[in-house]
Amino acid sequence: MELYLATDHAGFELKEALKASAEELGLRFVDLGTHSLDSVHYPKIAKQFSETVISSGKDLSNPCGVLICGSGIGVSIAANRFPKIRAALVWTPEVAKLAREHNNANVLCLPARFMSIEEAKASIKIWLDSKFVGGRHADRVEMLGQ
Repeated sequence: MELYLATDHAGFELKEALKASAEELGLRFVDLGTHSLDSVHYPKIAKQFSETVISSGKDLSNPCGVLICGSGIGVSIAANRFPKIRAALVWTPEVAKLAREHNNANVLCLPARFMSIEEAKASIKIWLDSKFVGGRHADRVEMLGQ
């Protein structure tokens, strides 16, 4: 599976660690930056990421990518401004599972300053292994797009 991956400077080290773990996770990451610890603005990173995901032709009902910043909050707010992006801030594997099952999250947002690489890998894995359950949740997800 191929996922887009992007971060600001605060998440650079976590991004690089995830890229190094791609084979273990059964993934191929398309690295959209940033490519150093130099300070960058998370809204610009999230905008570039979201525009790339939307224009990619990927099925947006499936997982598309992972965004990272220091708290995960900034990139999740910025990404959710784009149509069809359902970016979920997660901090545990259990929350990642619910983000997929109940919210059909297609973008996972990770807090680099509050999550270990092992927690991040476990969260990505369970998010990818989980399925949207639909039912009453489908009605709610539909409301998000209105």
